[in-house]
Amino acid sequence: MDTARLRSSWNTVAGFGGGVPLFFYSTLFLTRPHLRELFPAGMSAQRDKLVRALGRVVASVDELDAAVPFLRQLGRDHRKFAVTADHYPAVGQALLTTLEHFLGEEWTPELAADWAAAYKIVADVMTAAAKESAHTTPAWWNGEVLRHERRGLDVAVLTIRTDRPLGYRAGQSVSVETALRPRIWRYYSPATAPREDNLVELHVRMVDGGTVSSALVQAVRPGDVLRLGAPVGSRLTIEHERDVVLIAGGTGLAPFKALLGQIANESLPSRRVELYVGARTARELYDLPALRALASALPELRVVPVVSDDPRFGGPRGTVGEVAVRHGPWPGREVYVCGSPPMVSATRNLLAGAGVAAEHVHWEDFSGYQDPAEAGVGFLTRG
Repeated sequence: MDTARLRSSWNTVAGFGGGVPLFFYSTLFLTRPHLRELFPAGMSAQRDKLVRALGRVVASVDELDAAVPFLRQLGRDHRKFAVTADHYPAVGQALLTTLEHFLGEEWTPELAADWAAAYKIVADVMTAAAKESAHTTPAWWNGEVLRHERRGLDVAVLTIRTDRPLGYRAGQSVSVETALRPRIWRYYSPATAPREDNLVELHVRMVDGGTVSSALVQAVRPGDVLRLGAPVGSRLTIEHERDVVLIAGGTGLAPFKALLGQIANESLPSRRVELYVGARTARELYDLPALRALASALPELRVVPVVSDDPRFGGPRGTVGEVAVRHGPWPGREVYVCGSPPMVSATRNLLAGAGVAAEHVHWEDFSGYQDPAEAGVGFLTRG
């Protein structure tokens, strides 16, 4: 299999822009009209992301060893869409037809065989994982909203009780669907470590044009039932005993709060933790009382709130990355970064400039989990 040729051909096709997903979905729905009901009614956001993710994953099949754990998670998670093993060949055929259309004379029998083989490898991993998980876990979990707290104009903290254990690890993400926006799922990181009472806390920031986030912040009420998908991701999980530094921007705090819950339950009283949590104004430090309570309970935890745009703030000012690196480079520690894509990119650059080795930096920038289709490229884009 010529993986260099796979990548090159995908880059050529991707250069045709929006025409590629339009052709792909037209082909898929014309040949398999019953699959249309699996997708949201409005597909303007979904359309480009799924095809882009699909092409990148298959074209990078030579990274399969690194990708298998995530592809297995993705296969389990896709059960929530009512995706079955029978659907994968139809999607694969639509992909091959799309490639042939846009590549023209470059589409040779050899290239077609390579694409078919690469797609089959990815599909087989995902379908096998889905089949295995069907014996032990549901396609989704129902979660009743017990509390809905507005923490400002655009942030809400939801406390949910799932109908059975969710089986996630602190630092992972789960997809969420509300009946107010059917068949549209968005990923959020639980802000609680797994609990015996099945309570899960979610931190949601409303984003411009975000149909799900706006519903979760503005419209969802206690008593409503959400659907939660299978947990995915492992970049922000902690499975070592080293000291850690956590650098959070905005609701990027959520997975780190879950990690603090995990650390509080550990038998490692000497693990040192520094948490830098940033916001534009002091009011946007929406969970500071809870963090201070955690700091009181964890003697080795140091919480540093950081504000960038509020001259009245009495604590450290600047971006959270700028303030954090002043205390680096933390030899022997693992550094975790979570926030918006610009925040994560800037912080990673600052850490590199401060001498923190890349292999000790773990990051999540939300760019992959915002759409379930895009999660497929997670192993390619995450640190």
